[in-house]
Amino acid sequence: MKSRRKFLEKLTLSAISLPLLPGSNLFAADEDPYEGPILKVAIMGLGSYGTRVAEAMQTCKRAKLVGVISGTPTKITAWQEKYGIPEKNCYNYENFDAIKDNPDIDAVYVITPNALHKDQVIRVAKAGKHAICEKPISINAKDGEEMVQACKAAKVKFLVGYRMHFEPHTVEVIRMRMAGELGKIMFFQGLSGFPIGNPDQWRLNKELSGGGAMMDIGIYSVNGARYMVGEEPIWVTAQETKTDPIKFKEGIDETIQFQMGFPSGVVASCLSTYSMGNLDRFFLNGTNGFAEMQPSTGYGPIKGRTHKGPLEEAIVTHQTLQMDEMSAMILEGKEPLVPVDGEEGVKDLKIMDAIYLAVKSGAKIILKA
Repeated sequence: MKSRRKFLEKLTLSAISLPLLPGSNLFAADEDPYEGPILKVAIMGLGSYGTRVAEAMQTCKRAKLVGVISGTPTKITAWQEKYGIPEKNCYNYENFDAIKDNPDIDAVYVITPNALHKDQVIRVAKAGKHAICEKPISINAKDGEEMVQACKAAKVKFLVGYRMHFEPHTVEVIRMRMAGELGKIMFFQGLSGFPIGNPDQWRLNKELSGGGAMMDIGIYSVNGARYMVGEEPIWVTAQETKTDPIKFKEGIDETIQFQMGFPSGVVASCLSTYSMGNLDRFFLNGTNGFAEMQPSTGYGPIKGRTHKGPLEEAIVTHQTLQMDEMSAMILEGKEPLVPVDGEEGVKDLKIMDAIYLAVKSGAKIILKA
């Protein structure tokens, strides 16, 4: 118990041991009003997830929604009315470079289709604003690397929407693994999938998505394997199954099973799918114990158990916690437990590139350091 307390204090996440009601955020337990710097954020892409982030930000203490960027004028008008966004902080996809001259915006959260991320993040960086980008950060690692370099050249932060890196149940499992409470890690299983609906949506359009389930839900198992095991994979193998070639056209993967090997000998077995539900599950097995999470990456509440019993961490709104923590990273230099920077996004893309290559070639793909 003492080691856990020290660990959480080190992360400045000790508040996760406080009881919170479902839907509340980490900082809601603070009695003293927050008087520190506020990250002023514009959201680019006002779809369903952009809306979820906007709603979550209403209870942020360290971040505030102040602007919007959209190609749909009616959405801009609706958001202005709902969130009190001034006209001077509203832009479209053609003119948003003008944020360079707007001191009321510190950062832009890019929540658009995958294939649009590269150009948009680079433009945000050139405008001198910090960039937060949904995952995957682009459609391949080469593009991701160019985005990282552009942000470095512009001397702005580049963060990725890895909300699970802050989620209390996830943090506790990582703490247990780091503290040796699971013993030597031997195996990880990640199951990520759901039956996708509308066949006309952008996620099933390769020009916009860059792929199918792997480029949407599969990244959770790729990224989750890395932070749960605590190592970087050195090889991958993968197999694709397609039962509906009409809905899942060429270049849009329906289901991919993939395996990863790690330097210590840990093996991961994962599944990414657009045709099966009830698969939001992580399982981490060690010589002295285990951790199981189901749901493991959904919007909540996250649930889990270990060999010691149920995980009973705080229930939080993931995006509220994420944005408050990212504010602290951008404005105060705080370091997260698990990285959420652009380089982290590139690492995932390199693995995903290798998975697609393994599917195509049938070979074991060795990952370069």
